[in-house]
Amino acid sequence: MKLLSWNVNGYRAALTKDFMSWFRAVDADVVALQEVKAEPGQVGEADREPEGYTAVWNPSKKKKGYSGVATFTRPKPLSTSFGLPDEQYQGEGRCILLEYNKFYFFNIYFPNGQKDDERLQYKLGYYDAFLKYCEELRQTKPIVVCGDFNTAHKEIDLARPKENEKTSGFLPIERAWLDTFTRAGYVDTLRMFRDSGELYTWWSFRANARARNVGWRIDYFFVSEEIRDKVTRAWIEPEVMGSDHCPLGLEIDLS
Repeated sequence: MKLLSWNVNGYRAALTKDFMSWFRAVDADVVALQEVKAEPGQVGEADREPEGYTAVWNPSKKKKGYSGVATFTRPKPLSTSFGLPDEQYQGEGRCILLEYNKFYFFNIYFPNGQKDDERLQYKLGYYDAFLKYCEELRQTKPIVVCGDFNTAHKEIDLARPKENEKTSGFLPIERAWLDTFTRAGYVDTLRMFRDSGELYTWWSFRANARARNVGWRIDYFFVSEEIRDKVTRAWIEPEVMGSDHCPLGLEIDLS
């Protein structure tokens, strides 16, 4: 299976920036989008559910034009669910869970903690509730998760680590959760193939950051350890424009 993930920072905006040409060119089995900022009825039918795919949308119910995730899948999932079991982490349109024959697939847009301490605590709570849910599901099938984690894990994962030590997205407490996540047996697939720096997935719109590659790697594909050896390829596509994030991909052979 070929899976792609992209925080499009507004699906309707992305559609005006040739999103569908990219979508058709990648020819993926699954495309997971974050921060769609739209409801299905706000886009045309061909864009809402591309031909050949089943579309699963989870827009924000708490605030219009905010957050939201969508997944376009060729293989029909066995089941579909939305959000985390803990009700306090529902309603913002942050999570879609699809069950396939051989694994569970999360498309997830984790909260941003930069607004204030309350949102930082919400983000950390969301992380913990997510890991708990993963561990429960993992008792029956392996896990594949993609999306915007809103945290750069290690110093190699952002261009200016020293300057951002006190910025949410690179706080020690946020990075510690990613340590906990990986220790629990979830593998950062890009690092299976590439261990170099300057591999970023998000760049500020300010100060010409993208052209200078002053970025952060905050978007990931993780798999649970038991299917690590089934991963055949993982990559990012920094040359693809249309958002302040770039797409990333995973190929996995579970035949």
